[in-house]
Amino acid sequence: MSLDHRPDVPGTDHREGRPGPGSTVLDPVPAPGGPAEPFPGGAGATLAAAVAAGELELPLPGSGATATRWARLARIARRDLPVARLAEGHADAVAILADHHRSPVPGAGYGVWASRSGGGARLDGGRGGLRLSGAVRFCSGTHLLDRALVVAGAGDGSRLVDLDLRAPQMERVTAWRAAGMAASDTHDVVLHDVPVPAEAVVGGPDAYTARPGFAHGGAGVAAVWLGAAAAVVDHVAAPLRTADPDPHRLAALGTVHAAVAAADALLVVTAARIDADPAAAHRDAVATARAAVERACRTVLDAAPEIAGVAVLAGSPLLTARLADLQIYLRQHHGGRDLAALGRALVTPAT
Repeated sequence: MSLDHRPDVPGTDHREGRPGPGSTVLDPVPAPGGPAEPFPGGAGATLAAAVAAGELELPLPGSGATATRWARLARIARRDLPVARLAEGHADAVAILADHHRSPVPGAGYGVWASRSGGGARLDGGRGGLRLSGAVRFCSGTHLLDRALVVAGAGDGSRLVDLDLRAPQMERVTAWRAAGMAASDTHDVVLHDVPVPAEAVVGGPDAYTARPGFAHGGAGVAAVWLGAAAAVVDHVAAPLRTADPDPHRLAALGTVHAAVAAADALLVVTAARIDADPAAAHRDAVATARAAVERACRTVLDAAPEIAGVAVLAGSPLLTARLADLQIYLRQHHGGRDLAALGRALVTPAT
């Protein structure tokens, strides 16, 4: 199994930390050869094989090849969004560990379980040592991963725990009922007083959110969204090459292509900013890129059914599955709430 990565992003000048001519995160959209098929194995087997083969040893954010990192994630998403969800989580966990001068357990598939919805995890100490308890929602790879970085509340702020998922005190609760992203194995996990060795706590208080890489990783998620949107465009464009297309469908195709291309270009610029100054979070730039990508994806979701027509929609379970996957995964962006936070940042004087 191969994730079929490009070795690099054409045109990116890593020496200068700037995008060169022709830089891009995505391959051409729409794809000349039409949509790619998903990976033949299940998401868990695909991830495990990729980790074992070293195919998810991506450039770290801010290393001078951030656009390459995002391009590889986007390319996985363009083929299989649930696999990309797991791959992005694994790559983010590796980057978090690297930020704290740690290495992942060799061969282990990682996730990042950070949701505080419904209470989240709690790390407490006592005479018996540290214990992890509580319920964590939206844990992707619940049954498929080997380890997860779990964000937990503690007396001195949030803490990050490198958790071995073989712990018998973990209860996996089936909670995902939607068809979209079902293959990502996202469920709830209840932690029943799980013992935590002191060395499993990564960094100090608020180590997860305080580092610049927290913001950088948010743009990496946006690259995954955009790769999934490109897959939808590939589907709806393919029939237009062999028929006498309606000019309105062609206009709609031009609209979604332009939206995706503009978001792609902004990701390249954002990657170059991060590479030029990796010690800065670039929160406003990342929030802007995420908002632009979210808007481009919504444009694709709105226009794709009209471009495809009922015959294509009814005859392509893969297209309808990809529409459902993108619709639900895109809600990692919180719409108006995230836009309001960006707007506030733009009018707040810098300190």
